[in-house]
Amino acid sequence: MPTRVPQERRRRRPTRTGILLSEDLIVETALRLIGEHGPEALSVRRLGTALGCDPSALYRYFHDTDDLVLAIADRIIGDAMAGFAPGDDWVAALRDMARRVRAGYLAHPRAAAFASYRVTRRENEIRAVETGIGLLLSAGFAPADATRLYLTFIDTVLSHAAMDAAFQALPRQQREADHRAWSEVYQALDPASYPALTTVRQELHTIGNSSFEEAVGLLLEALAARAPARRARGAEGHATERPSVA
Repeated sequence: MPTRVPQERRRRRPTRTGILLSEDLIVETALRLIGEHGPEALSVRRLGTALGCDPSALYRYFHDTDDLVLAIADRIIGDAMAGFAPGDDWVAALRDMARRVRAGYLAHPRAAAFASYRVTRRENEIRAVETGIGLLLSAGFAPADATRLYLTFIDTVLSHAAMDAAFQALPRQQREADHRAWSEVYQALDPASYPALTTVRQELHTIGNSSFEEAVGLLLEALAARAPARRARGAEGHATERPSVA
């Protein structure tokens, strides 16, 4: 069954307050409400109030709230990937793609909790998957490997992005308390009971930082080392160009 409302039901219509209702406006308003009040604000009633329309009017654009959630998730992807133009270096392109995805979820941290693990079935997501798998195919990976490795890549990116966004969504006091724990609580541990933590005591403050860049870097290094195109060039005796992993 299709998840999209037919085009004829999604005509731009003015609300009773004169606002021209559209799918884009509904998604933008939903993102604003979630950003201000959290995911619990995503209800037809609250959206209708914010848009100045009868809540039932929203069903001309979305089948239900879950249909709207998928549109929100797709909007985040679209905003993150806007203007992305991969170059010849497929590793650098995947790194840029990863950073864009993370930035997209950090821009909407309260929406990331329910958007990052959904399959939107919409244009922005499809284009992103096309781009990611295309980059791996260009590196010489076979179709089955390119598909599987893309899943590994995007799951790693989304997991870290969602976790960083969830932390960003915490109240400032809680974020600061968690950061202080590494420089206060962990510094006062008994060396006899925690010898390993005592050995790295001066470095523990770094655990409070995101591991996104290092995790993506390690994954891309592994992909670059396994790239069939590079191995093939080396076997033929040609100069092997190593993709950028910086």
